[in-house]
Amino acid sequence: MTITADQLRDLVEAELSAVSDRRVLEHIQSLLVAPEPIMRAWDYGSDGEAYPCWTVLNHERSNTGIAYCESGFGPRAPWGLVFLGGSEPLSIGMDSAWFKRFLQAYFESKASTELATWRVFRQDEGSSYPGVPVTEEASWDTTWQHVESLRAAHPDHRYHCEQSVYP
Repeated sequence: MTITADQLRDLVEAELSAVSDRRVLEHIQSLLVAPEPIMRAWDYGSDGEAYPCWTVLNHERSNTGIAYCESGFGPRAPWGLVFLGGSEPLSIGMDSAWFKRFLQAYFESKASTELATWRVFRQDEGSSYPGVPVTEEASWDTTWQHVESLRAAHPDHRYHCEQSVYP
């Protein structure tokens, strides 16, 4: 199946309809671009192998974006974090940067760290992810400072940084 720009916009809008936090919606909407296919090198194939990946979100500050690709890691994980420029040819990148859903890619992106939607969670043995929130929302950097402080003070617990907006 070959996806179209209109279908991609519909996929993104369907996911965004599940987000009630205005900060996140406005931030994502400010970064969305008209879907455009760009050939990206498939580093796991033969020399010169490349696939069309549709760029849908640009975060110029970090030179990164979110792309959709039906080949490569798609269809299992069609949403990926990609570099917007720098090396030629542009690459699809590593499997760890590709996700099943657009919002998963967004919350793993550098762009999402600009919002103060991050909390420290404590996850005890046997508890479900992400665990129990132990701080209010804060910036990415502040939350990681709290994580490191809590890990040092309480090594018997597991602390991590997670956004608190979208499951």
